[in-house]
Amino acid sequence: MITRGHARTMAAYNRWMNERLYELCAGLSDAQRKRDRAAFFKSVHGTLNHLLYGDRAWMSRFTGRDLGWKGPADELYADFAELRAARTALDRLIEDWTERLEERWLASDFTYASRIDGRSRTFPAWILVTHMFNHQTHHRGQLTTLLSQLGIDPGVTDLPWLPALTSGKGSSSPAP
Repeated sequence: MITRGHARTMAAYNRWMNERLYELCAGLSDAQRKRDRAAFFKSVHGTLNHLLYGDRAWMSRFTGRDLGWKGPADELYADFAELRAARTALDRLIEDWTERLEERWLASDFTYASRIDGRSRTFPAWILVTHMFNHQTHHRGQLTTLLSQLGIDPGVTDLPWLPALTSGKGSSSPAP
């Protein structure tokens, strides 16, 4: 089972990576961001929208608040500035939520209804929290590939380079 500390670290990593990637994406034109690049969610913009969708879906379920999510391929925001502002707000919410997580809740069963097939499923909550963070990392990997194909180097994206881990709380020389 994961701990609250693990979830807090992953939430910080999520925010850090999103800030870096959105900054890189801001340097692209709207047409470049929205161009179909044969990716799973077609474009840079489509991938950013899906990342927001996935996190809203899980946080809506976990918090019991409807954070505004449709289907997995739906565009939540056509405007990049609005998408970026929504991402920033959601990342803050995720970090705040992890601060209040209780080990007891993580160990308990959690039932949710899938919007993919309509079925209800029950898993330990920690499995679903782990999935949320894995889902983020998976699609950010797709995004970094798209950026690399555009000639943009996203830099090191590995967890040990998270500034909080390299600025006194962890090793000052992260392992590759």
